[in-house]
Amino acid sequence: MADALGLIDANNFYASCEQAFDPALLGRPVVVLSNNDGCVVSRSSEARQLGIGMGKPYFQIAEQLQQHGVIVRSSNYALYGDMSQRLMSSLEPFVADLEVYSIDEAFIRLPRPQNGDLIPWASALRSRIRHNLGLPIAIGLSTSKVLAKVANHIAKGDRQHAGVFDLSPPEETTTWLKQTPVEEIWGVGRRLSRWCRLRGVSTAQQLRDMPSGELRAKAGVVGLRLQLELQGISCLPLEQQAGDKQETCVSRSFSRPVTTEEELRQAIANYVSRGAEKLRRQRQRAGRLTVFARTSPFASGFYSQAASVSLPLASNDTGVLLQAACQMVPSLYRPYKRFAKAGILLQELQPESQLQHHLLQPLSGTEQQRREALMASIDDLNRRHGRGTVQWAACGLQPAWFMRREQLSRAATTRLSDLPTVWAR
Repeated sequence: MADALGLIDANNFYASCEQAFDPALLGRPVVVLSNNDGCVVSRSSEARQLGIGMGKPYFQIAEQLQQHGVIVRSSNYALYGDMSQRLMSSLEPFVADLEVYSIDEAFIRLPRPQNGDLIPWASALRSRIRHNLGLPIAIGLSTSKVLAKVANHIAKGDRQHAGVFDLSPPEETTTWLKQTPVEEIWGVGRRLSRWCRLRGVSTAQQLRDMPSGELRAKAGVVGLRLQLELQGISCLPLEQQAGDKQETCVSRSFSRPVTTEEELRQAIANYVSRGAEKLRRQRQRAGRLTVFARTSPFASGFYSQAASVSLPLASNDTGVLLQAACQMVPSLYRPYKRFAKAGILLQELQPESQLQHHLLQPLSGTEQQRREALMASIDDLNRRHGRGTVQWAACGLQPAWFMRREQLSRAATTRLSDLPTVWAR
């Protein structure tokens, strides 16, 4: 019997993480806000039932949230990242293969039992994750990734399935695909969905059964693979090892407008420091660095500027990248401009094991090893004792423009001082 493919994801992940470590939030409406407490990015099921929209600006609905007794939390990325790792580690022993697709989603492959029924296995796994991590998950099963996505959507949307659905029998597949709008199919973007609608193709079943030649003329091989996936033929393999990144970007909106060149330099320096850490974790070096800054697009006199430089030697050394970035800040800065966002882009990435030397920029093996050891020591200290334990002077100390998170919960799994306290009687 053919193996099953599935999609497992955590329901309302950010909000569920908050509820997992604060029992007082269970059964109550909870929303989590984006950077600088800007917009709603996650809602508990109770908040959804109140009609609170995703992406709504917090300042517009703050009064409404207060009237309904909604609990508001700032994004706690340290907590969510650690809970994601725990979730994926908990799933791995129970599946044959696992592809981490996003912070709260994973595709899986596992063999079917002789009777073909995976519902008992999925229900048991769902209960185990809820018991061990406090996270509700939904499990969709089928014979391809695209159908597993559809099955997962059904598992979450229809309570009678209790968070688990197997979309494998052909007759059931056709029934459900008739009820699935073409826009909700994984891999169908705005342009393709509009093209389908103009041709009378409004459901997943109609897309599955339309002439392949017509679809290929519009979407090429990608469209054909999508159609085969809807027919239950697996064309998209599980990617158990993520490919090397082509670019790495670090950017943030400021909690308040930045108006001085020194503050803008500090912001760029912070993002470079974070980007260099990412490069070392990815075991890559950057050959090109771009910095950018802009004012708010909603204010008059919008201004946006970027500057780039190619490095003589590709590097992931924070000191080297800081020197290059800070030299470009004067070309971004303009007096009387109120900067709302800045960031950096690390490009032309190459494996850490490869380093093309430059005749005019000599770097001895001893000096290279010394700098690599220094970066490794800094990363280790920050990993063990918390980010910012060792910081570069160019980044400043507690800058006023730093990200606003006024409703931040504790880092209950990554900071010793924030461990939950349990009182036993």
